[in-house]
Amino acid sequence: MRIIRKPVLCNYYVTYRCNASCYFCDIWEKPSPYVTVDEVKSNLLALKKLGVRVIDFTGGEPLLHQDIHLFLKLAKELGFITTLTTNALLYPKKAESLKGLIDMLHFSLDAYDKEKHDKARGVACYDFVMESIRVAKHLGEKPDILFTAMNDNMNELEPVYQNICLVNNLVLIINPIFDYNQVETGGGLTPENLQIISEMGKRKNVYLNEAFVQLRRDGGNKISSPVCKAASASLVISPHNELVLPCYHLGKKSFPIKNNLEKLYQSDEVRELIALEGRMPECEGCAINCYMQPSFAVEINKYFWKALPSTIKYNRIKGTWRNL
Repeated sequence: MRIIRKPVLCNYYVTYRCNASCYFCDIWEKPSPYVTVDEVKSNLLALKKLGVRVIDFTGGEPLLHQDIHLFLKLAKELGFITTLTTNALLYPKKAESLKGLIDMLHFSLDAYDKEKHDKARGVACYDFVMESIRVAKHLGEKPDILFTAMNDNMNELEPVYQNICLVNNLVLIINPIFDYNQVETGGGLTPENLQIISEMGKRKNVYLNEAFVQLRRDGGNKISSPVCKAASASLVISPHNELVLPCYHLGKKSFPIKNNLEKLYQSDEVRELIALEGRMPECEGCAINCYMQPSFAVEINKYFWKALPSTIKYNRIKGTWRNL
């Protein structure tokens, strides 16, 4: 049963450019412009009218954009919940300008072992994560550690939790790896590793959306009865100022926004593509977290109930429930 029929989240790609080259990502390989302040202002106003509550300013590396603080300020002034994930290379330099503007700030860290983390990210960013934690805490910010769980780094999960998250009173977000396009991620997590992260998710200061685990155990999205609501529960805006449908990773079609996002989203051509969400051949078996998370929130089914306890837990820790 569908309970929310408006989009709740916007994945706003401010640039595809990145100062890292993670082996499990291909976004950094794409040429990309930067979005403009005028585009963002116009689109945020339209997103507000469409009912969106959360803006995820993403990339690439979003802190590469020199105006990212202005985008966040605009979003906060309009009452959006803001979220941003960074590899932390630029955070110490930009932290002062970002203070108080990000409700959910995530620092990516995939290993307690410095060499292992830097190798996976293709750049020496481990020390910047450690410095960013120090700087953020000094400014009164409450960052999270976003750990991308892969079969080859599961032994790093406990040390990151014990030695970085608990000692700094940070939330550990477990982000299960997912396959997409032609990116070699090493495959999905084994049943044994799914069980490990499931148990880990029950611990203090750990957030794991248990519905992610259940979806993987079920073999991902089924086009015959799709759980994916990527196109109706969320919107994707590209650095080219285009609306991308049904999601970034599939990207079947891009529509130039031209200062008219609200009308575009409600157009017949866009609505026809939205109606195909989760039903295209490429959607079979999909388990991409950033689109499943909002999908679980808008329709009551077994994944809704699996996601609910961890969602409540995280929002209680972060205090974001007050804005919902």
